[in-house]
Amino acid sequence: MTKKIMVLLGTLALAGCATHASVERSLGAQASQSCAPIDEASVAALFARWNKSLQTGKPEVVVKNYAERSILLPTLSGVNRITAAEKEDYFAHFLTAQPQGTVTERQITLGCNMAVDSGLYTFHMGSSGKDVAARYTYTYQWNGQDWLIVSHHSSLLPVDK
Repeated sequence: MTKKIMVLLGTLALAGCATHASVERSLGAQASQSCAPIDEASVAALFARWNKSLQTGKPEVVVKNYAERSILLPTLSGVNRITAAEKEDYFAHFLTAQPQGTVTERQITLGCNMAVDSGLYTFHMGSSGKDVAARYTYTYQWNGQDWLIVSHHSSLLPVDK
């Protein structure tokens, strides 16, 4: 019985050492992760790139701004868009209004390989001449080659009463 207990304790000790070493390697990998450089002006330029893609009138061009694993919570639809096809479907309808976005207020938060741009924007709809005010949040992530949208939320700006 004592021999079995000694073997069990030895096995547990070795397993604990292996787990500790694995955790240390994981933490070391996180600490050595390199962060892609970005500043607030560059994040603002990402919105300008997205807005410029709207001007092409081509949904597939707009969708290239989004990471493969991303979500679009659009301004003028209650349907969350996950796949590229779902995003293209939304933009196929949205682009018929000939939208041109202008940021009116923003706050940018920078992190390691992530950036968040939130605020207010107004879309001038060229087809009707109407302006649509909305709130937005874009979360961008560096994928090793480019900054892409991983989360985009936009909602009509409520009217305060």
